[in-house]
Amino acid sequence: MRVSVTAPDPISREGVVSQLRRHPDVEVCSEPGAAAVALLVEDTLDEAALTRLRRAVRSEGTRAVLVTGSVREHELLDVIECGVGAIVWRREATAHRLAQAVLTTAKGGGDLPTDLLGQLIGQVRRLHQGGPDQPGFFLSFTKREVDVVKLVAEGFDTSEIATKLAYSERTVKNVMHGLTTRLHLRNRAHVVAYALREGYI
Repeated sequence: MRVSVTAPDPISREGVVSQLRRHPDVEVCSEPGAAAVALLVEDTLDEAALTRLRRAVRSEGTRAVLVTGSVREHELLDVIECGVGAIVWRREATAHRLAQAVLTTAKGGGDLPTDLLGQLIGQVRRLHQGGPDQPGFFLSFTKREVDVVKLVAEGFDTSEIATKLAYSERTVKNVMHGLTTRLHLRNRAHVVAYALREGYI
């Protein structure tokens, strides 16, 4: 099974590559497009990290494994929605655990730590109890997304929004790109129209 590895620093990448090379059924390749599974190591799950996850799955046509230190409850469905098939805690990233996650993901399966599985079940239960008219977690906006879209709706440009919210312009762009990608919307105007229609702004 061919896998590509992306990490925020060379030491983390080499550590993962070294672990994976111990497994005879896993081949690490340098070209992401040639891999069946993309393994990404992320320190924090900000919008840029989610964008990298989406790109690995949608642009490269691969399945994804995420290795991270933590996933907060409100981030979990975002990560799953990005197309991640397995999550491995960094503290548990042994050769066996990484290979297991890669092979399970390659077959279309899911592999979550037990504590995250409990969180996911709880979120799905709450979503189900909310009824069919309640916007689902997959389509919901975070507070940061609402703040940005409100200012877009008021006609502010990227630099003005960044100044008002004390974000970088890159963060503002990432928020809008994340929304258009996640919700399959065409542009900023479409995002504003969607947010108004669904009652987020």
